[in-house]
Amino acid sequence: MKTLFRQVALIGKYHAVAGGAAAAGNRAALEDIAQFLAGEGCDVAIEHDTATTSGITGYPVLDVPGIGAKCDLGLVVGGDGTMLGIGRQLARFGVPLIGINQGRLGFITDIPLDRYRQVLSPMLRGEHEEDRRSLIDSCVMRDGECVFKALAMNDVVVNRGATSGMVELRVEVDGHFVANQRADGLIVATPTGSTAYSLSAGGPLLHPANPTWVLVPIAPHTLSNRPIVLPDSGEIAIELVAGRDASANFDMQSLASLLHGDRILVRRSEHQARFLHPRGWTYYDTLRKKLHWNEGGS
Repeated sequence: MKTLFRQVALIGKYHAVAGGAAAAGNRAALEDIAQFLAGEGCDVAIEHDTATTSGITGYPVLDVPGIGAKCDLGLVVGGDGTMLGIGRQLARFGVPLIGINQGRLGFITDIPLDRYRQVLSPMLRGEHEEDRRSLIDSCVMRDGECVFKALAMNDVVVNRGATSGMVELRVEVDGHFVANQRADGLIVATPTGSTAYSLSAGGPLLHPANPTWVLVPIAPHTLSNRPIVLPDSGEIAIELVAGRDASANFDMQSLASLLHGDRILVRRSEHQARFLHPRGWTYYDTLRKKLHWNEGGS
């Protein structure tokens, strides 16, 4: 049976230093996977930054818009950080992504590198499960103007400065005042991000099929300030009332320094990331493996 995905883009770790051991290992893995894909009947292209970092030649090189226009599938080789980065960029093109993990099992890169051949082959023939993930559109409003925009798949985090005390944040949902919170910060997380910073701050796990966000205070001054699950159909506004050196982080990769009176607006993006998993995959399998449920004890 022939592959359903004729044009496949390979995306690797962006931060592997050229000439280093990590880059060499990344290149070897990518070259092996590219040869495998060609053998499966796929036309392989290398994402531009991946080609630059790895030094792989002999394949067409495409930037993100080129992948969006020409490719049926993106194959991400790395970890969750690599998948988050490319997932945000490719969501608007609707290109599905498969993740091959080079290290420990990831929440969204779930195929072990040493087993990719036997797992990937049937997936290319259509034996897979599709998993769609919502994204966040955010902007920082200052004096009525948007001064910073970002897209996030995991979370938006408002943090206090490294050497300062708590921040005070005014929170509104759909224009309705919720509370003024004094804390080290505040997290707005998607279901995908519920297993990231939100989890370590005491937030709940959200199944990705839920159209929800979770609002999680970080070390709140008042212990009755608890995480709250909200529908993702509305708009959350977070205003910096007090606190020095505060910042807004979007998937911990984009940063905007905040001034008093700045408002961070959070809305659901019109785009979704599309992840493909092996046939029979469920979100519970990932949680069980990643969180080591059912291990030890009797």
